[in-house]
Amino acid sequence: MKFTAAQIAGILQGEVVGNPEAEVYKLAKIEEGTEGSLTFLANPKYLNHIYSTQATVTIVNNTFEPEQEISTTLIKVEDAYKAFSQLLEYYNQVKLMKSGIEQPSVISEGVTYGSDLYLGSFCYIGKNVVIGNNVKIYPNSFIGDNVIIGDGCVFFAGVRIYSETVIGNNCTIHSGTIVGSDGFGFAPQEDGTYKKVPQIGNVIIEDDVEIGACSTIDRATLGSTIIRKGVKLDNHIQVAHNVEIGENTVMAAQVGIAGSAKVGKHCMFGGQVGIAGHITIPDKVNFGAQAGTLGTGIKEGETYLGSPAFPVKDFMRSSVIFPKLPELYRTIGQMQREIEQLKKDITNK
Repeated sequence: MKFTAAQIAGILQGEVVGNPEAEVYKLAKIEEGTEGSLTFLANPKYLNHIYSTQATVTIVNNTFEPEQEISTTLIKVEDAYKAFSQLLEYYNQVKLMKSGIEQPSVISEGVTYGSDLYLGSFCYIGKNVVIGNNVKIYPNSFIGDNVIIGDGCVFFAGVRIYSETVIGNNCTIHSGTIVGSDGFGFAPQEDGTYKKVPQIGNVIIEDDVEIGACSTIDRATLGSTIIRKGVKLDNHIQVAHNVEIGENTVMAAQVGIAGSAKVGKHCMFGGQVGIAGHITIPDKVNFGAQAGTLGTGIKEGETYLGSPAFPVKDFMRSSVIFPKLPELYRTIGQMQREIEQLKKDITNK
């Protein structure tokens, strides 16, 4: 799709300096701009690139005045960085502005859906599913029986939503993610085998949640696994049965949360953090990458590193000592040998 400089200026409430009819159809970094591309200048470190860029249109701050001739058309705005971010959001909305039901796809009996539904090819919608307005479900996705989906949700290709799941408004779930699969519940038997414990709960995802690609949210054994409002989960995250994640908590890739753990509001987890089952993490706790905790001594508002995790200041002090441990080990060994020799000398006297 193509946009003129005048159209972009209208969206951003900016002023065109140059050719208002200049057309762009792609985005680029200012140093990599080519004909037909749109870029922006916000960081003074890149100022020199505006005089050489081949980008057709460049968004700049109102205060910018070129010191030499430029070839690009300018759009002057109050804050170039915010304006470009706003434009990216608008572009993404336009890109996702699909509607209609592609074939082949299956819509089972009892399904109700709102306006502007997009259902891609090879999708399956189970019985009695309720879908809100402006929902986009991309090809090869599965929606199980009795699922409820709110307004404005986007499910990218290959998403799997198991039965009984409840999803709020404006949620985004990326490709390959599975919501509502069985929790890992097996009861040990006297003969050493394991018998599966039926998982009859569900998953509840509240409004404004985003879940990255290839993540798994397991259904509860009883009750619900709950992802609260505003949570953002990265790719390859495992959330086990009966877990509850508090509002506006964010987690980077490969985090694993064991069954029945409760995570508070406004927490931040780095990549590969591990949380043991049946523990509670207070609000506003930060875990650095690869931290792991059994829940002992975790306090609200603190930052933790390491596995087992301990407060960041203690970890930083300890990290100075870690490289010296081999030397300390050798020194202690030498001291032990000397002490033993002294004991022998005293005994012999």
